[in-house]
Amino acid sequence: MVNSDSVSDHLIAARDICISFNNAGTSIEILKDLYFNLDIGETIAVVGASGIGKSTLLHILGTLDRPASGNLYFKGDDVFLFDNDKLAQFRNQFVGFVFQFHHLLPEFSAIENTMMPALIKGLSKDSSSKAAEEILVRVGLRDRLFYRVGKLSGGEQQRVALARALILRPAILLADEPTGNLDKKNSEQVHELLLELNQELRMALVVVTHNLELASCMSQSLTIIDGKLVKTR
Repeated sequence: MVNSDSVSDHLIAARDICISFNNAGTSIEILKDLYFNLDIGETIAVVGASGIGKSTLLHILGTLDRPASGNLYFKGDDVFLFDNDKLAQFRNQFVGFVFQFHHLLPEFSAIENTMMPALIKGLSKDSSSKAAEEILVRVGLRDRLFYRVGKLSGGEQQRVALARALILRPAILLADEPTGNLDKKNSEQVHELLLELNQELRMALVVVTHNLELASCMSQSLTIIDGKLVKTR
């Protein structure tokens, strides 16, 4: 949802987010006084032309980048007041990321790649392996657990990336062009998985995409105009 007053009513609430970049001495505003709410289980597509700030918004929501000003609340707590260690713990526990390019380690197996967030959290190797196997089976990779990801197809690699993002059952999944590098068949399969897992895990889902078919599957679609979010549907 885009309009509400109380930050504690929402899973994520962004208030007055501003960020700009300097280009040859000229300041270019990307996000300006941006206001945004995200609720448990909600699905949102962010669409529009390249360069309007879609990925920048996603990086701020995931706390990969900090805005120049403004606040980002998670269940009422302003996460940008956290120190770097606590912020890293927040990302690890509550936020999953999937990108157009999967960023997997090709020399490691599917299960080893998927285990990494659990190991970073401090879970045992056995617990991490069990959780990784469970989510890999769920995304359809039962027979690929021990394959090096460099030997997997593009669609399979993106499923591993999705499994890695979801191993800790995050409250929020942020996906930046998750099907942008896939053919139509694999894109449709990833669309279906995202929606199924959104329902099963009750995770909020924000997808940056140029894929109008994927955007149409979300509960609402937004774009960025003059640095602010505007509904397109």
